[in-house]
Amino acid sequence: MRLAHPYVPPLWRESRIGFELAVLMRSRVWRGEAVAPGDNQPVLLVSGLLAGDRSLNLMAGWLKRTGHRPCRAGIAANVDCSQRAAERLERRLESLAEDSGQKVAIIGQSRGGSFARVLAVRRPDLVSGIVTLGSPLKHQLPVHPLVLGSVYAIGALGTAGFDGLMRHSCLWGDCCSDYREHFAAPFPPGVGFVSIYSRSDGIVKWRACLDPAAEQVEVRASHLGMAVNADVYRALAESLEGLRAAEAAQAPTKTRPRRHLHLAA
Repeated sequence: MRLAHPYVPPLWRESRIGFELAVLMRSRVWRGEAVAPGDNQPVLLVSGLLAGDRSLNLMAGWLKRTGHRPCRAGIAANVDCSQRAAERLERRLESLAEDSGQKVAIIGQSRGGSFARVLAVRRPDLVSGIVTLGSPLKHQLPVHPLVLGSVYAIGALGTAGFDGLMRHSCLWGDCCSDYREHFAAPFPPGVGFVSIYSRSDGIVKWRACLDPAAEQVEVRASHLGMAVNADVYRALAESLEGLRAAEAAQAPTKTRPRRHLHLAA
């Protein structure tokens, strides 16, 4: 698997996450000031590598307080085979679109943003747009060597037969060939795409976040801190508002609600 650039991210900068959280708690955006009402906009949240739904609980609570409709991806730890995980997320996306009667916005952090891009390529009929947070979009593994070592270790365990883990064949074999094809496919027209990135990201090489199909928004944030960073939340509010405006202009046909889905608190 080719890496994007020999530059090694400054992993030590990830220690800023506590400071970022403190700044967010004191910010106007956290209090919902100057944030347009979400109008019950459905938003699917997809966590990053080694993380699960709980890592985005704070963001989900903020989205709910500002009038959006956040939904968990149903991920305990994002370490599964990409193909299997994408298929489960697609079913989740279908359920949320049917339940809400609207196209869905997807927010994905890190690996979750890679999944968001694949879902948009596969189901542009269900996705209003995606917002990725520090996500590798040009290559799958442009990450710090320590993180890359963890990926290989997980792949070794999965290859050895442990359930629920990615395997080496996911990266280089036939297992995830469809996923890799969709990951690299041209982004569909009419679907919004915002990539939020930080040059001081300590885990993902920031140049890999610069998908030419995306509107690129630079923030000052650590990689893990993108889930609790005030600048990121301001960018999210603007991006989601833009997706709602675009959907209103297109006047999409509503899907008949069918069942209730468990939403994030």
